Amino acid sequence: MARRPPYASRAPGTLGLAAVLFSQGFGTRRECAARVQAGTVRIDGRICTDPDEPVATDDLVFSVDGREWAFHARALVLLHKPAGYECSMRPRHHPGVLSLLPLPLRQRGVQPVGRLDADTTGLLLLTDDGALLHRLTSPRHEVPKVYEVGTRHPVTPQQLEALRAGVVLDDDPRPARATAAEATGDCALRLTITEGRYHQVKRMLAAVGNRVETLHRSTVGTLALPPDLGPGQWRWVQAGDLERAPSR
Repeated sequence: MARRPPYASRAPGTLGLAAVLFSQGFGTRRECAARVQAGTVRIDGRICTDPDEPVATDDLVFSVDGREWAFHARALVLLHKPAGYECSMRPRHHPGVLSLLPLPLRQRGVQPVGRLDADTTGLLLLTDDGALLHRLTSPRHEVPKVYEVGTRHPVTPQQLEALRAGVVLDDDPRPARATAAEATGDCALRLTITEGRYHQVKRMLAAVGNRVETLHRSTVGTLALPPDLGPGQWRWVQAGDLERAPSR
């Protein structure tokens, strides 16, 4: 009897072991099967060598070459972006943020949810879920993003009022409005916006007669940058955290 291919249909929530590796970005189908046959994969400490072995994916944790990995049907990770990295999939002048992630995440096709400028730091989400990417970036859903801004000149009450009322940006007749703007120091403010236009925060501050010197994103939706996550570090986002992110 012919052996069943490892990628044939199985019970819901179950995959062949090589298919599990393939879905998580550990290489091509052939490479994943070879990894299993070479004895590099363990589940609960047990070496697994059958690429066809059925595996329940719920709460699955496995290891490849000694590195532990949790199964995620869709990848969503939170990265503390450092300065000097581009969010482009094809960076030109600086290293790309994808270089900060492990190879399996890069190979399964995660991409940034929106963009931060190379000199901007802070919370950046990356995912391989197209529907989620659209929901978090579409202006229609108005997902709030909070920025900590350092300015060249002192922040005045008039500037804060203008940012909340809406300012017209260069080459864009649509007013850009902050849903919240508050001074956090003489030359610092916290700004909340729900759009993601090109250089939006920098252009908004320029429109009120100031200039951005430092820019850090601290929050997207209800997801805040964890205080213990250092620049360049990342972690998985739990589904429950994401479900609380605002959506309209």
